[in-house]
Amino acid sequence: MLPPIEQTHAQWFQTVLEAEKNLKGHAHITPILTSRTLNQMVGADVFCKCENFQRIGAFKFRGAYHAISRLSDKEKQAGVITYSSGNHAQAVALVGQLLHIKTLVVMPDDAPSTKRAATQGYGATVVGYDPDITTREDVARKLAAEHGCTLIPPFDHPDVISGQGTAALEMFRSLKTLDMLLVPCGGGGLLSGSAIAARGMHDACRVIGVEPDLADDATRSFHTKTLQTVKNPQTIADGTRTHSLGKLTFPLVLDYVHDMATVSESAIMDAVRFLFYRMKLVVEPSGVLGLAAILSGSVKPDGRIGIILSGGNIDGPTMTSIL
Repeated sequence: MLPPIEQTHAQWFQTVLEAEKNLKGHAHITPILTSRTLNQMVGADVFCKCENFQRIGAFKFRGAYHAISRLSDKEKQAGVITYSSGNHAQAVALVGQLLHIKTLVVMPDDAPSTKRAATQGYGATVVGYDPDITTREDVARKLAAEHGCTLIPPFDHPDVISGQGTAALEMFRSLKTLDMLLVPCGGGGLLSGSAIAARGMHDACRVIGVEPDLADDATRSFHTKTLQTVKNPQTIADGTRTHSLGKLTFPLVLDYVHDMATVSESAIMDAVRFLFYRMKLVVEPSGVLGLAAILSGSVKPDGRIGIILSGGNIDGPTMTSIL
């Protein structure tokens, strides 16, 4: 098999189709919801893919299950390790529970309490670290070497990318065509997988990644064609506080994504409020970036718009503050 980055478009799309088969009966096929009020506000037909209803409350279950389930028996016996601010941590922990695999999760000390508690509740051992002193990657690599376990990173892994792409694949299977697909971007796993699925299912669809203004490294990387970084951005969208795109996701974003956009913190909170009050949906700040882009005018909507609402794991104090 070719190294992941050297695979052709057809080969990458095939990996998403394989992930779809592997996830059948394990991941939820999440609903696609619409709002007449939203359509009237933005002047377009908007379809929201509700990954807040996915297992563990976020799309991350897709990539975690696909990657971990494909490990060898020897690797499964040794256990897996990951690093995450929350959703990928919960996903790896739940998959470990389902497949009876030991899981170790490196999580920042300031991670949302609900995500930490849920990760531990699924049976994972959580190792905290201070992001001002060290990086989660360094901590995880050292622990992986000590324990002999396999590292399953949150986005920069071919099976994780393919698994995440199944959310967009489901949208196209249901809706057939879209003119635009808006996808939140942190490390680029969901965005890369979604863009691969879009090109394979409906090549005319424009795929746009969306980041917070305060964590715009992928947007800068996209426009300069040079990998840019950001350090501990203080955005309310905690799932996007990644250092940079990855070795796999950066070239995939350049190849498959049509554009990038950013949104303000106030636009993010406005989108959370809209979904809560008007559509009765609980979606975390990281999950509303696509909606924030069209509500704020950062992206001009046109035609049939798909939006991936990537997760719903928001703690009570944060939601109270936003509302």
